[in-house]
Amino acid sequence: MYDEQDSLEALHRELDAALAGESDAIELIFVDDGSRDESLARLRALSAKDPRVRVLALDRNHGQSAALDAGFRAARGEIVVMLDGDGQNDPADIPRLLAELTNADVVNGVRVDRRDPFLRRASSRVANAVRNGLTRETITDVGCSLRAMRAEPLRRVRMWSGAHRFLPTLLRLEGARIVEIPVSHRPRRHGRSKYGIANRLFAGLVDVCAVRWWQARTLRYGVREERAGGSAPLD
Repeated sequence: MYDEQDSLEALHRELDAALAGESDAIELIFVDDGSRDESLARLRALSAKDPRVRVLALDRNHGQSAALDAGFRAARGEIVVMLDGDGQNDPADIPRLLAELTNADVVNGVRVDRRDPFLRRASSRVANAVRNGLTRETITDVGCSLRAMRAEPLRRVRMWSGAHRFLPTLLRLEGARIVEIPVSHRPRRHGRSKYGIANRLFAGLVDVCAVRWWQARTLRYGVREERAGGSAPLD
């Protein structure tokens, strides 16, 4: 969350409804990324009413990668679902993402009928194409923040500033199997977008080259331990 005070209560209600049929072992982690409005106070109020709500407050605005990293490190479950706090992701899609984890480690949402201004949609498509081209990826919509992931490969990912733009690729480098499914997308009802062409496209060009280097240098080998009478693979 970053200055999303007017979206919080509606998001909480929708999460509660969407997860009603799931296990009771659920936690709702809200990360406040140094908001200047009443977001943190309203989150504290939610946590007082709902014991599932955990509130993490960053010391100042650090950006999306840092906020996600804080949430990932705090998460205690075997499955982690992430989504933006602006209300554009629909929590009602979460059960479908969870169902697809049966045969995958990561389920990435693909926004259909995007409800963003033309310039934002165009810049997102260009940035996605550049990332895919340079990293030899096939992710349809890496900018979609609605994603379900198994915690095991996620906890091996080391986040850095800008890493959220490459999270599916970083998870794939950790051996994760990735599938994609269509998810709904809604217009922003409150607040304003924190992204534009400058921080969506140009800011990621250096990072793309770094990720490509990382892909080329990642160690990939098999090993077994030789013993008297036979050998066995190492865990």
